[in-house]
Amino acid sequence: MASGVFGSPHHVLMPAFVTLSGRSVRLEPLSLAVIDDLVAAAREDRSTYAFTRVPAGREEMVSYVEAALAEQAEGRSVPFAIRWLHTDRVVGATRLMNLEYWQGPMPWPPGTKSAVGEVPSVADIGYTWLAASAQGTGVNRESKFLMLSLAFETWQVHRITLKADVRNTRSRAAIEALGAHLDGVRRADSRGADDTVRDTAYYSILGPEWPVVRERLCARLGLVEAA
Repeated sequence: MASGVFGSPHHVLMPAFVTLSGRSVRLEPLSLAVIDDLVAAAREDRSTYAFTRVPAGREEMVSYVEAALAEQAEGRSVPFAIRWLHTDRVVGATRLMNLEYWQGPMPWPPGTKSAVGEVPSVADIGYTWLAASAQGTGVNRESKFLMLSLAFETWQVHRITLKADVRNTRSRAAIEALGAHLDGVRRADSRGADDTVRDTAYYSILGPEWPVVRERLCARLGLVEAA
């Protein structure tokens, strides 16, 4: 794991740039350098993106990456490019996002963004998409394992949230296979990838639940050590 610290507009430390390496996956800091690789990945069978908004074409991909990097610069997300080591190709993207920092005084007035810190207190995993050729290969599972390990073992977050369009049975099954708890369904939650009004299923994993979730994931990934 490699990392470096960068400054923030609030003059405090934010989560570091980090590369997360597994057996078949390496999560690399998202950058404009991988635009062409991401465009190629997104051009594969797009029928798999019925409920997932994935940039189409280079212009959309550049905007997508630039927006992610701007969010990262504010300390609100840590975006990754997913490299499948089996092919040494970038096959998608994901991120730790909606980072919240509960240290320090409560922000005032309510609703204002508090200053960011080096260690988030809670986070979401989202904006995950994969090239069709990488789906169903274990790439998604190991990517989630690497991010969950960072969040719970390095940051020691209290909660990780995962969300899916309620109609996206494949994504929901993958989240449930992680051992995440269904918190509920928020109706008319947002605009869906198909431009309808979507209901969203909210899932979570709490800090005390991580050891059991980790053991299950280690077994499914075929790792020797399970904790």
